[in-house]
Amino acid sequence: MTNEKNLKSVRDGEEINEVKLKDFLLKHSLITSENAELTVKQFTNGYSNLTYLLTIDDKEYVLRRPPFAAPKRGHDIGREFKVLQQLNSVYSKSPKVYVFNDDPQVIGSPFYIMEKVKGEILTAKSALEKQISPEEFKIISNTWVDAFVEFHAIDYKAAGLSELGRPEGYVERQVDNWGKQYLAAATDEVPAAQKVMIWMSENQPKKYDHTLIHNDFKYDNVVFENDNWKKISAILDWEMCTLGDPLMDLGTSLGYWTTANDPEIMKQGLLSPTVMKGNLSRTEIVQQYALKSGRNIDNLTFYYAYGLFKIAVIAQQIYYRYKHGHTNDPKFANLNKASALCCNTAWQAIQKNQIDNLY
Repeated sequence: MTNEKNLKSVRDGEEINEVKLKDFLLKHSLITSENAELTVKQFTNGYSNLTYLLTIDDKEYVLRRPPFAAPKRGHDIGREFKVLQQLNSVYSKSPKVYVFNDDPQVIGSPFYIMEKVKGEILTAKSALEKQISPEEFKIISNTWVDAFVEFHAIDYKAAGLSELGRPEGYVERQVDNWGKQYLAAATDEVPAAQKVMIWMSENQPKKYDHTLIHNDFKYDNVVFENDNWKKISAILDWEMCTLGDPLMDLGTSLGYWTTANDPEIMKQGLLSPTVMKGNLSRTEIVQQYALKSGRNIDNLTFYYAYGLFKIAVIAQQIYYRYKHGHTNDPKFANLNKASALCCNTAWQAIQKNQIDNLY
């Protein structure tokens, strides 16, 4: 992965045992010399599983492990490894994985080792630094939609992933489970959250397609092959991949897709390169996805509101860990406000029955 500016020294309290890790790499033939010097850096732009860059023996690997003091739900690193291992044979955009370890004696938690993918990853900061033009963003957003459609067309049975999830009843379970998770992590009074939960329960679709869904498909989780922006070479961050309704996946991505026409509070609360001119609007994303996938997108407001609410829950859960001292990363300090913003925006979308021009 590029964006080397997102690499920093390992945060205090999130160090890994480099001596034991080096022995592990040698044992699994990922390095050839026990005298090779190991350098460990940490990727700083993630909010979930911890990701480290290992440089050793003229090689670069990426290590993924769960956050400290995090619940296993949503952080099953072994499941993430299995998904990638199975996809490696049928899907060229899945990064190659090498080995999984669940022995806590090595670094204190399960982890796996994967390849470092070379290419361009877009964050709000990198997009500004590159001064990407509106014409380029039109290409970027269309390439992104193409990759999303391609992903949902994967034959998950051929990949041996039929047991990854239970697509029957997926929507109902998600609405119920995310509601319960929000209540368990709540720290502030947010009236819109209750309204959204009730509305989604009463307005969820009953019939839908069954596909692989990524659950975090956004710009900073895709690697463009180069800066002509016409090809995505890899998809990252597979911890929430499962089987279910692909439009739930689309709804989550729309939740992150803030635009130039959104109010400042939304653009700052959900900071994304999608706010820059040239990107497709949320409505245009849906139109392109429907055209290229052949799917009819009914209940669009539901899917968008669901996506925003799910993002609200994820932000709230991370803030809950921060508030209780389980992580000291300062970027988590205002995630309760981001969570409330997502709930309020979801309620705006429901009231207006639209996904753009909400305020």
